[in-house]
Amino acid sequence: MKPFSSSTSTFIGKPRLSPYFFTFLAFILLSFFLYVQDLRRIIGHHYHLDITVNPPPSAAAEDGYTKLPVSIGEEENGCDIFSGRWVWDPVNRPLYKEPECPYIQPQLTCQEHGRPDRDYQFWRWEPHGCSLPSFNASLMLETLRNKRMMFVGDSLNRGQFVSMACLLHSVIPKHAKSMETFGSLTVFTAKDYNATIEFYWAPFLLESNADEAVIHRISDRVVRKGSINKHGKNWKGVDIIVFNTYLWWMTGVDFKILHGSFDDEVKDIVEVSTENAYRMAMKSMVRWVKDNMDPKKTRVFFNGMSPSHQKNIEWGGDPNGNCYNQTKIIEDPNYWGSDCKKSVMKIIVDVFKKSEFPITFLNITQLSLYRKDAHTSIYKKQWSPLTSEQIANPSSYADCTHWCLPGLQDTWNELFTKGIFTKKA
Repeated sequence: MKPFSSSTSTFIGKPRLSPYFFTFLAFILLSFFLYVQDLRRIIGHHYHLDITVNPPPSAAAEDGYTKLPVSIGEEENGCDIFSGRWVWDPVNRPLYKEPECPYIQPQLTCQEHGRPDRDYQFWRWEPHGCSLPSFNASLMLETLRNKRMMFVGDSLNRGQFVSMACLLHSVIPKHAKSMETFGSLTVFTAKDYNATIEFYWAPFLLESNADEAVIHRISDRVVRKGSINKHGKNWKGVDIIVFNTYLWWMTGVDFKILHGSFDDEVKDIVEVSTENAYRMAMKSMVRWVKDNMDPKKTRVFFNGMSPSHQKNIEWGGDPNGNCYNQTKIIEDPNYWGSDCKKSVMKIIVDVFKKSEFPITFLNITQLSLYRKDAHTSIYKKQWSPLTSEQIANPSSYADCTHWCLPGLQDTWNELFTKGIFTKKA
């Protein structure tokens, strides 16, 4: 037999081994053991999300699907990852830098538009009793290989979509990614993985007079009853879908529902309470999911209400103020702003618990309520020129609904990705 070449015989085939060899070998074995243990924690255990109104069917596991972890807990079944506290972490935060991600809309680039502080970027969510694994972009891309992930909803869901693109794009070579918009659909493609992360504009999920993806700033909102197929035909075939609809329903007055078609010369429009209108939309979504998606192939998520911070008095501040100039988080663990409609939360639970299709509810409301510091406020591109009165009173035009990126919505994605199912090889 031909002997090994000198380049390999240092480690194999020599009767005399360097004493450093055994130290090196021990290090390799220890590293491998730790890697295996960590890998088992990442893909081998079954932890639970806070609210899975209907748990995934056992058939999913039988067909070779396994769940990524949502937490590493002290107990075998993990913990409630949506119950916790914000921890200051300037070492590991932010997960990316604003100038380095080209996909952030100018409505969310707070540093570019003059925000003087960056404190909002350095907070990390820590659940009680467990810790979350750090976001792993490479592992996430492998999870998405040959798959479609879609966010469906309004501008808040679009912010989460952009956050996901920013979290992933740094590990993808420039030539192997793209971002394209086709009307209501925007698609981020990781070409080497044959994977797409998509956003579809449908603020009510149902057909409405606000469906124009570019021009949709309509105050007199009308939604067509039973019209989810208008948009739903574009959602078919996705592997992971995240629905969101809440903000656009909150008009403060009764809601207008169209019976018939927007093309009818005489339109049959009735006014109903916000709660009844919202319940109608939730039932439509649940029925559509049941009729058009396979629980063995598709994971369905629904994002909870994203809170706004319009009234400073709610957290003990100036009665005339809002999120403008707020740079500190709310530290009261029991804080629950009046802006969050508990009646709407009850509707979600009531409708989802009757669903035959498993829908995972992402309860991001409470953890986001603490973050009055994280809104875009005045630090964004303005839709129209500011008046002299507005300039004199910045809080009058502060956006206390949307969130700066990087920031809070990166945490939403960290929590969301821990609950995704991935198909075994």
